[in-house]
Amino acid sequence: MRLLFNQLLCSAFCATAHLGKTFLSLFGLIAGVMLQLRQASLFEVNVYLANLVFAALSLLWLCWLQRRGNPRAGPALALSWALSLAVCLALSFGLTGLRSVIFLRTALNPALEGKDIVVTGLVQAMPEVSEDALRFRFQTETALLAGQPVQLPAQIYVGWYSGFGLGQFAVPAQAGSNSSNSISTPSFLLPETLFELEQQPQVLRAGERWRMTLRLKAPHGASNPYGFDYELWLWEQNLQASAYVRAGLRDVAPQKISDSWAHPVERARQSVREAIFERVADRQLAGMLAALVVGDQGAIDQHDWAVFRATGVAHLMSISGLHITMFAWLAARLINALWKRSAQLGWRLCLWLAAPTAGAFGGLGLAALYALFSGWGVPAQRTILMLATVMLLRLSARQWPWPLVWLLAMALVLMFDPWALMQAGFWLSFVAVGVLFASDPESGAVRPRQTNTQTTDLCVRSIWGRGYLCVVGFIKSTLAGLAKAAREQWVVTLALTPLSLLLFNQVSVLGLLANALAIPWVTLVLTPLAMLGVLWSPLWDAAALAASALALYLQWLASWSWASINVAAAPLWCAVAGVMGGLLMAMKLPWHWRGLGLPLMLPVLLWQPVRPNTGQFDVLGADIGQGNALLVRTQHHSLVYDSGPRFSRESDAGNRVLVPLLRALGERIDMLVLSHRDIDHSGGAAAILTMQPQASLLSSIEDGHTLQALRPAKRCQTGQHWRWDGVDFEILNPLPIDYAQSLKPNAMSCVLRVSNGVNSALLTGDMEVAQERRLLSDSALKVKLKADFLLVPHHGSKTSSSAAFLDAVQAPLALAQTGYRNRFGHPASSVMQRYEDRGMQVFRSPSCGAALWRSSQPLQILCQRQLEPHYWQHQVPMQELIAKPLIRSD
Repeated sequence: MRLLFNQLLCSAFCATAHLGKTFLSLFGLIAGVMLQLRQASLFEVNVYLANLVFAALSLLWLCWLQRRGNPRAGPALALSWALSLAVCLALSFGLTGLRSVIFLRTALNPALEGKDIVVTGLVQAMPEVSEDALRFRFQTETALLAGQPVQLPAQIYVGWYSGFGLGQFAVPAQAGSNSSNSISTPSFLLPETLFELEQQPQVLRAGERWRMTLRLKAPHGASNPYGFDYELWLWEQNLQASAYVRAGLRDVAPQKISDSWAHPVERARQSVREAIFERVADRQLAGMLAALVVGDQGAIDQHDWAVFRATGVAHLMSISGLHITMFAWLAARLINALWKRSAQLGWRLCLWLAAPTAGAFGGLGLAALYALFSGWGVPAQRTILMLATVMLLRLSARQWPWPLVWLLAMALVLMFDPWALMQAGFWLSFVAVGVLFASDPESGAVRPRQTNTQTTDLCVRSIWGRGYLCVVGFIKSTLAGLAKAAREQWVVTLALTPLSLLLFNQVSVLGLLANALAIPWVTLVLTPLAMLGVLWSPLWDAAALAASALALYLQWLASWSWASINVAAAPLWCAVAGVMGGLLMAMKLPWHWRGLGLPLMLPVLLWQPVRPNTGQFDVLGADIGQGNALLVRTQHHSLVYDSGPRFSRESDAGNRVLVPLLRALGERIDMLVLSHRDIDHSGGAAAILTMQPQASLLSSIEDGHTLQALRPAKRCQTGQHWRWDGVDFEILNPLPIDYAQSLKPNAMSCVLRVSNGVNSALLTGDMEVAQERRLLSDSALKVKLKADFLLVPHHGSKTSSSAAFLDAVQAPLALAQTGYRNRFGHPASSVMQRYEDRGMQVFRSPSCGAALWRSSQPLQILCQRQLEPHYWQHQVPMQELIAKPLIRSD
């Protein structure tokens, strides 16, 4: 008996030791990826190779130890565990770093930026269609510059524009983003590129070979606090350059050379999308169906995305893990049933492979095809890997606790795509699954599959026979299933609310109510009808009716004033505490233990960012490309000076950059100051005024301007003054009489001086030399020009920043808000030389990103690109900071 007990104890210890080593190994794989992604710059390739060599040698030694027998206790066991952790950490760190070094070597040659290059290649994916552009991935084959071959990155993200006149930087829409896009995300070409649009975009199809003239640029995007990382998005998509089609009358017209069978899945997706829009007349409903069938999230307009975010169902409108998991489950059940009935056809497939196994493999395979057809996005890839992991573990009869299953799926995803770790969707999906496992461990433990067909067959016969007991049992099981689904939704909502607040600074109050109907409606009704419409198109009409009913319900919920709440961005520890608090409240524990979760959730709900002290202020210049947009904050008040450019009909700096920034900072601004009417200063005003209904508008815009209908504007004029928290604000330009004259918009720029009596900032808009001279001629105003921080007038144009004006200002620090490689050539080299001659340091948006100046530290500007450096960020060459003008800057 004692011998038996010792054997059982030894077996249990060995199993525990094995699981412990497995846990440390998986943790090491994940930790290695995390460490590598924290690098500000990449090491030399030899460092990553050394990590791989160390991992390989250590792994061989571990195998040798394994052959000698597993260590059971003492230092040998500790060494084995530590070595397992080190091996996996070095392996994932080395592999991720090596991949990064290799990819970085394919970067676009800076000498080719801004050049017109004739490129021949394949349309690699289904083009993204918007009102004013086509955007598509282009697989390059040959490239000629002035008749000479040049080397380009293998893939380029190309925009072919029409009708709007100025292209902006635009990224494909993604669901769940915190701006009014996501899922349109920030943009792709800054407003610095002037397009000649006489030749409109033609119809492009995946697999077609085209020759077109492209103007390329490096993958440069905006860098703002809490903003979308466009450069990371391009990196993860294996894109090392962006471009636009030169399609003016003086350019060689784009030419389709041939068709090919390359990328057949993408061609099929495009054909289905076109068929949906031909069948369904309502573009809003057709866009929802296209998003669910082929994963085209850009087909859903911005208003609908706003409704989906406000109601917390944005995750349902993209091909997410929920859709693919449900599809895999339905496919597995169907294949399982057909497999069992194969004997009726004389095949007896069950003798060759068990029906549950066939259903599992078949369901996974069909789900993978669905994910591929939907665009093979990162959420789809992640879900397929998770399903495959769980299925293989179950079929291999391994009994793993849920934490190991969870970590294994996470490690596999990160080995496949390390940069998924930086995505909000990665954390939302894995935290949701982990919370469900933790709150109901029985659902997460992987055990050998067991089947009992006798009861099922009896129940089936009873149903067909209308047996009373089976009907009652069916009702009870249905109610139990609904109760379990409701509890799971409640658990996930509680746990993910703090995480959603951290990632998006917004959470839907009505999310639980909206998802209670939307999840079964979308997964069991809308999506199946939309998918079956591929086989029989009239079903798309039924799917459109289902989508219409859902849209009406969600719009009704979103119309409630408290449908969603916004909170300021909190530190990471707040979110971790909040998730743990939500998990405690949702677990099956005594209420006195659940009550401990509430105080853990409070920090993320009540967090407020640090503000300037009384008598101090700070100025944050957002990175919005070619334009002006600055946030001025005192202890209890704030204003926005200018609102950045408009990028396209569907996109502007307001909804792409400033609205998410204000939400993350928890700002309720008191005033929006628009210096003048130019679109690079007023383009985002409508989005800001809509988000901030309490804000007043101070501007020089004319009475008939469209913004007047949204918010009546008070005229800015010399002499206006107000005081907030010990800080004085004063308007220096324009004069009241200027409104009676026909002056250029630049001359009407509202010049704002902010001062606490010790330090001051001067915000100048597009003021030009004539206005500078007038200010210098007035002795009372000339004194007020002296500043510690200067917004470079007119972005550094030759028409501004006269020597006399700079002598009067004497600001040690200045900010030039310009776009990378902008078409105006701002800032002009001669103007920058005047600043340099006077010892004035000029920070430029392309190299600095968002710039923060504080009156309490007047000799320092903090740059976002330096505060949060990453190796995938575009390093702006110094010679490109002063671009050559393509057109006159005045």
